[in-house]
Amino acid sequence: MADEAPAYAPPPSSAEDVVAPYGDRPPMVETEAHLSEKGPSVTAEETEAVAPPAPPAAATVTMREADSESVLLSEQTPIQEVAVAEPENGKSDSGKTFIQPAVSFKEESNLVSDLSEFERRALDELKKLVQEALNNNTLIPPPPPPPKEAKEEASTSFQEEKKVTTIESALKQEQAPTEAFHQTPNADVSIWGIPLLKDERSDLILLKFLRARDFKVSDALVMMKNTLIWRMHFQIDKLVEDDLGDDLEKVVFMHGHDREGHPVCYNVYGEFQNRELYAKTFSDEEKRARFLRWRIQFLERSIRKLDFSPGGLSTIFQVNDLKNAPGPGKRELRQATRQALHLLQDNYPEFAAKQVFINVPWWYVAFYTMMSPFMTQRTKSKFVFAGPSKTAETLFKYISPEKVPIRYGGLSVDYCDCNPEFTVDDPATQIYIKPTTKQFVEILVSEKCVIVWELRVVGWEVTYGAEFVPSSKDGYTLIIQKATKMGLNDEPIICSSYKISEVGKIVLTIDNPTFKKRKLLYRYKVLPFTD
Repeated sequence: MADEAPAYAPPPSSAEDVVAPYGDRPPMVETEAHLSEKGPSVTAEETEAVAPPAPPAAATVTMREADSESVLLSEQTPIQEVAVAEPENGKSDSGKTFIQPAVSFKEESNLVSDLSEFERRALDELKKLVQEALNNNTLIPPPPPPPKEAKEEASTSFQEEKKVTTIESALKQEQAPTEAFHQTPNADVSIWGIPLLKDERSDLILLKFLRARDFKVSDALVMMKNTLIWRMHFQIDKLVEDDLGDDLEKVVFMHGHDREGHPVCYNVYGEFQNRELYAKTFSDEEKRARFLRWRIQFLERSIRKLDFSPGGLSTIFQVNDLKNAPGPGKRELRQATRQALHLLQDNYPEFAAKQVFINVPWWYVAFYTMMSPFMTQRTKSKFVFAGPSKTAETLFKYISPEKVPIRYGGLSVDYCDCNPEFTVDDPATQIYIKPTTKQFVEILVSEKCVIVWELRVVGWEVTYGAEFVPSSKDGYTLIIQKATKMGLNDEPIICSSYKISEVGKIVLTIDNPTFKKRKLLYRYKVLPFTD
């Protein structure tokens, strides 16, 4: 089978503290934070502040010598921000991180110029064999001859009484080969919407089969032929256009991109706790066959949106949410996922950039322990596991918070545009709030404007408040939001705005009274002042 772990297969698991990194952590800001009047100055490294990819045009996100910068920038921009932590117990973190490094392979380049000499020779050899097969019309062999009439008549009564007992037989009945299967000339063969050997995109396709077979040319050719035969029999091109309904749109969906630009696919197993949906999907062989067709259709449509050009991204970042996932006792689900694993591994090689499993339950640990010895290091390097308490932290390592759905600790709204002021293109700042510590975010304002901000603390269990402090000595502090305890059941994101008509600063205060560090996410915009 291909060295691949496609989505919606029985996912392996590990202890929640064991994950494989997908790249370096975002760089820590190593400068000193602004000195707050309410507490001592600390370094940004101590608060584990993570700088956003790019600051808003009207703000500076640097924390270096913030006091002097506020004077220098006051004539150029109306505001700037500073983040300040106030330790209350005098204790410092040990500096240990949850994510531990493990052996991990970087995604290979798809540029022919970056291949090794051995890999280039294998690619050239496979390309030559495929071209010969296309010329000789042997890439897809002709179907076997039909059975003799006598054998057909003798077996008619038996076939009429035989019941469908497997997903394979249900699929064969529903997806019976057509005349097109017998008559399609090899010269017109395409895969994933790309004609074979018509342009340079074919190099990437051939590389996928070669990598799945460790660059063994003969094995890669056999795998490709089998895939093409399966695609013709399964009528993939027709399946892509079929309307299979939207009952499973919350089970598997695409949402945003990871930090490397790969599209992200979320697989939410817990949706099958809905008994009606489970029965509608898995209660008999026909329904399981339909589910498999839907899953293949979804994957096929997603693949056809990928970039197969040299240097393009042709893999998908998979997130598998195991929260409330049906346990191993669900026989029907096991059958369907086992069949999906078999088909996807054999016919969709090298399409997973990473396989991240979140909200991992204890019973997956045993499964992974059993399966791990049979996996190659390459396969295991694509797996990342996180328990419920580490889900958001793990996802943020690979996906920017503004692109992570709200349900997983991010700022991206799943199914609506609830705050039109912010989009996934507006970067968020991340700050760790130490246990029993207050965090102040100060937005300094030097002219009339409207400040709009979003803020959330993953897991909440903190107290949040906001106020405006004028610079004038005769001014009064105005409470925007009185200190309010925020719990798990409160709104995941605070969206607020304030119209400012005088010089001063907005102070956002987050008090973490717990003995656990919390992840603070916030972003803001400056809008024109209107009367």
